[in-house]
Amino acid sequence: WGNAPSVLVGDFLYSRAFQMMVTIGDMRVMEILSNTTNTIAEGEVQQLINAGDSTLSEATYFAVIHKKTAVLFEAACETAAVIGNGDKSMQAQLKSYGYHLGMAFQLIDDALDYTGSSEALGKNVGDDLAEGKPTLPLLYAMWHGNDKQKALIKEAIEKGNGMQHFDEIMTTMKQTGALTYTKKQALDASDKAIKALAPLANSEYKTALIGLAHIAVERVT
Repeated sequence: WGNAPSVLVGDFLYSRAFQMMVTIGDMRVMEILSNTTNTIAEGEVQQLINAGDSTLSEATYFAVIHKKTAVLFEAACETAAVIGNGDKSMQAQLKSYGYHLGMAFQLIDDALDYTGSSEALGKNVGDDLAEGKPTLPLLYAMWHGNDKQKALIKEAIEKGNGMQHFDEIMTTMKQTGALTYTKKQALDASDKAIKALAPLANSEYKTALIGLAHIAVERVT
């Protein structure tokens, strides 16, 4: 139906979510989710600002994907512990699980932008490259490529013309191990998510959470 109806429906869903939060009647839940909404918006704005920035550091990249993705996973897990009357320790452990799960998910998502299928991703493969988004696979390839490769990727990020050199950039990623490195970071995050569940008693629910941590990194094609 176009952009305008989509935005309006998005506004409706947003306000409906807040209506549902109010019915819970828990100020801690409201606090977590309102802060989360604010942080996600901040992360998305930061990502827009970073587009075209070839000087982005790995630390800044991780900070952005935390804000725009992992914080929502954190909130989902932490609020579940709050509503379930979990103690402060359990709330912290589940928040940690959500953080690492969200980081693993986004890392794999960024890797899939170069190796996935459009149907599976729900977006076109190479969208990040076309928009000049300095995601970890691209940054790592630039940091570890030869001078020619570094210059090519730097230009792709700054000018958003990477799709013209997609094959060359993919070759650089393979030669530098950029995708392997990104997937390893995701696997490490998934492992940390599972470890955060250690204090929870064994149950079908804990097994399901462990399964989610595996699924988050098994989307690689």
